[in-house]
Amino acid sequence: MAVAQTKQEKEGEDCSLLPLVHDIIKCMDKDSQDVHQELAKLKAKIQEAREQISAMPGIDSSPAEQQQQLATLREQVRTKNQLLQKYKSLCMFDVPKAS
Repeated sequence: MAVAQTKQEKEGEDCSLLPLVHDIIKCMDKDSQDVHQELAKLKAKIQEAREQISAMPGIDSSPAEQQQQLATLREQVRTKNQLLQKYKSLCMFDVPKAS
């Protein structure tokens, strides 16, 4: 789980297209031949973003399905919290005190 989260954080760090667009505009102002190279970088970045979006969990679910899943998960959390409170109130667990 932590590896997947770290991978997502790394992928999410550099998702801005503005620097690439800025570089393209600078190249166009100079009438440089680097415009094609910068455009290729932009196309690659857009394609990478598309791949990341299509790989996101839940992207194939409709908004209604996602809302239903969210409601189910919230209900599970609420139930588990209630159980935790119930077991805490029973004092069945002797927690050793740190000395």
